[in-house]
Parts: sequence; structure tokens; C-alpha cells
Amino acid sequence: MFQLIKDTEIDFLSKRKIAMMVSGLLIVIGIAATIFHGGPDYSIDFLGGTEIHVRFSDAPQISEIRSALSDIGFGNAEIKQFGSPQDILIRVEQQEAGTEISQPILDTLGSKFSSLSPEMLSRDIVGPKIGQELRSKTIWAILIALGLILIYIWIRFEFVFGIGAVAALFHDVLITFGLFSLLRLEISLAVIAAFLTIVGYSLNDTIVVFDRIRENIKNLRREQFTTVLNRSINQSLNRTVVTSLTTLLVVVVLYVFGGEVLRGFSFALLIGVVVGTYSSIFIATPIVAEWEGRQMQKRAAQSAQKRKK
Repeated sequence: MFQLIKDTEIDFLSKRKIAMMVSGLLIVIGIAATIFHGGPDYSIDFLGGTEIHVRFSDAPQISEIRSALSDIGFGNAEIKQFGSPQDILIRVEQQEAGTEISQPILDTLGSKFSSLSPEMLSRDIVGPKIGQELRSKTIWAILIALGLILIYIWIRFEFVFGIGAVAALFHDVLITFGLFSLLRLEISLAVIAAFLTIVGYSLNDTIVVFDRIRENIKNLRREQFTTVLNRSINQSLNRTVVTSLTTLLVVVVLYVFGGEVLRGFSFALLIGVVVGTYSSIFIATPIVAEWEGRQMQKRAAQSAQKRKK
């Protein structure tokens, strides 16, 4: 493999408390942003309703569109620019089954903005019940995936390694989710797919480090446990950085040239790759170090009690 980083001896574990404090702060900010905004900004996939993408020949005024829609009873519709100023996204939530609203909206825009030639590019209709089912199934899918990952790591390594890996995955998803809430970005099915991709990417990176730890524990039995962990991270650092940079390059290209439809998906991956690389070094491995340190203290205390007896 191409050696971008060679023979490093960085003491990563000495920075673990600072790293965990930074991560904790980011997670708290994300949770606070979610609460402050009244919950995540779900897309039509989860809320149910009708979403219409309309393109004008020139940029219209949002206030004028809202005024026109108010005349036909859709004054509470969510209206926003979608990519370019000429593209407008109109969302009307939870209409009754069988209600067709896209054509009345398009007819109204056509009469009010005839000089701007409005054209409907796409229309998505999701029932409220389906949206609720998607939300619950998405949560269960993520929880089941994390549970299976914990079992897999437990079998392949040890239980503490599984705890470290799952904690790192929760960390990655919570920070990415919190950033979406902070920036008021939509949570769509594509974004959920990105979250699951982040879980897989981060897990792969963490397992590489854990594999090296397992090998070094056997080969470096006389060394302190923290020394073994630091050496394992340093030995895996080149692979981690090269893999992350190449993946990041592809995701940046996807974000820049993928268009508005893939913008949320690629942005989630962009954040997830960076956070996932960070968590395998500063979250997953330090949790293993903290656990082992406490276990050693317990064993030392038990030995001291036995000697007293």
C-alpha cells in the first residue's frame, strides 16, 4: 500500500479525554438543536403528503407563491428554493386519501405566473400512515443493525471491543444527525441510507484497528496495554488515512456534481467519513483502554485484599 504516513509514534490515548469531551459537546449541541427546532426536519417520505418540484423560467418571489396558494387553501404549504433560484419545492402535508392537489397548484401558478412559465418536474405522494410506518421501521432497522454488530464483534473479539465499536457507531450517527438538525437539513430515505453506509464504513475502519490490537496483544505481552493500543493505531494509521482520503474525494465529487437530489445523501457521507475515521481512533479504542484500565484496578484491589488476609 502507498505509504503516505510512515513510522509514527503518536500518543493518541493521552488525548482521549479531550477527544471525548469534544465529541460529547458536539452530540449535546446536536440534541439541543433537534429539541429547539421541534424535532428533525423529516422529508415527505416520513411525514406523508404531496411534494411538487416546479421550475420557473426566472426566479419567483416565495411570498408571491404563498399568496397565490393561499387563495386555494394551501397557505400553510412549505415553499422553498430547491437548488437554483428558478426551482421551487412545494410541500403540502397529509392530504386525505385520493385527494389530487398537484394539478390545482400547477394551474394556479400557471395563471398567476404565466410570464415565468412554471413547469412541474416531479411529484411525490406519500400517505401519512406509510410515513409513520417508515419512521418506525427505520429506527428499528438501525437498532437491529447495531445489535447484530455488537454480537458479531463480541464473537470475533471480546465483549468490550463490541461495546467500543457500537459506541463509536452511535457517536458517528448522532453527530451527523445533530448536524442535520443544526443546519435544518431534511432527513429523507436517502439520508437514512447514508447513515447506514456510515455505520458500515466506520465499522470497517474500527475492525482494522481492532485486528491489529489483537495481533499485538499476542506479540507484545510484556508491553503496557495502552502502549499496545497506541502502537496498533499508529500501525493502522496509513491505511486509515489513505482509505479515508480516497473515499472523501469520491464523496466530494458526488456532493459537488451529484445535483440537488443527492445533496443530502452525499453531505451525510461527507460528514460520516470524517467522523467515522475520527471515532475509530478516539472513541472505539479509548473505550477499550478505559475498560481494561478499570479491570486492572479491580484485579489489583482484589490481590491486595488477598495479601492482607
